[in-house]
Amino acid sequence: MAYRRAVIPALVGGLLITLLLWWAGASAQALQLRGSTSVFDVDSVNELRRWLTPWSYDPSTALPSDGSVGTGTDGGGGTRYSVLYRTAMQIRFVTLFAFYVSGALPLLRRIPPTQGRTPATLLALWAWSPVAATLAVTVSAPWLIASRGRGSYRVLPQLAGVIASSGPVTVFAGLATALLTVLVARVTAKGADPLPRRGVPPRAARLAASVGTAVVAVSLVVLSYQSVAAWIQTSFSGAGLLSEPGDLLRQWLLLGAWSGPASTSVGQWLLYRAADVLLLAVVWWSLRLLPGLLTRTTAPAMVLGAVCATVLGLLASQVLHMAIDDTAAVWGPVHVFSALGTGVPAALTFGVVSGLAALATLRLAGDRDPLPSPAAPPEPSGSMP
Repeated sequence: MAYRRAVIPALVGGLLITLLLWWAGASAQALQLRGSTSVFDVDSVNELRRWLTPWSYDPSTALPSDGSVGTGTDGGGGTRYSVLYRTAMQIRFVTLFAFYVSGALPLLRRIPPTQGRTPATLLALWAWSPVAATLAVTVSAPWLIASRGRGSYRVLPQLAGVIASSGPVTVFAGLATALLTVLVARVTAKGADPLPRRGVPPRAARLAASVGTAVVAVSLVVLSYQSVAAWIQTSFSGAGLLSEPGDLLRQWLLLGAWSGPASTSVGQWLLYRAADVLLLAVVWWSLRLLPGLLTRTTAPAMVLGAVCATVLGLLASQVLHMAIDDTAAVWGPVHVFSALGTGVPAALTFGVVSGLAALATLRLAGDRDPLPSPAAPPEPSGSMP
């Protein structure tokens, strides 16, 4: 799909997800009303506030205990801290729009919703939404931390807490955004030249998918093991602002957390490990199909596709965890979705590496993109005698 056709749905999607999350943040104030606990139980109200607070412009809706935002009302500096908070939210929403458009545009260009690619386009755009939200939260985090009035205290753990606060609301908003973006993209794609799917050698595609999945498995199987994760988090000590990167590294390196079956039965342990197997299976199958879905297997397209594949695998594993979780009766039905969308920073980190490794494997295995054929010269209107 040409850029002039892809830019319209990308802009529509960026505007929609920005408005949806702005509306979600504005709705956080309604949960402070007295009658909110008569509709939901107290635990569900607190959980919903935790989801919506990272997108609220109002500093008074912040929860001091959730690590996402807070109000620094220290003496006469409350107004100054409120201005910093609102500045952080302005940066957050502007960068959310920019990050979503910058990812959706190449995705729509390389995976246009034509020739049987519509489901793949929809899933890729859906997966990109929490990634864009995570990047926006990360960029705006310094202003948000400064608005608390204690930005110099354990700044890296605070940064890790802010990055992890985007919440499940981005997953739901991303699904609605992806649906509308694909509909608009199908309209703008009408009349364009057909873009048939490429023929990729099956052996090369399988090998590239295996290499890319192995990269993701390093995070899921090796780094996420309990003892290794504890070593990552506790290996740094000392004084100074940058002395505690353990929490931050945990956010960007670990896709999960698991240990041996010592504290649980083997059957339950295997059931929870099935979610990890599902994650790797989704990543492998997505990477296996990705080269054939792309109009050209360029490095940016493979990286974006691998990031979206990793996020999709993460969401699939979290949905399976939701199905086997039995805490809804204790904490309320909203708590079931509380883990949805976690681990996106690590999915972004290893998705980028996975895409580059898969692309290199494709090239080494002999798959080459055909160069665009030059336009044929026009035939003469008349023949020479």
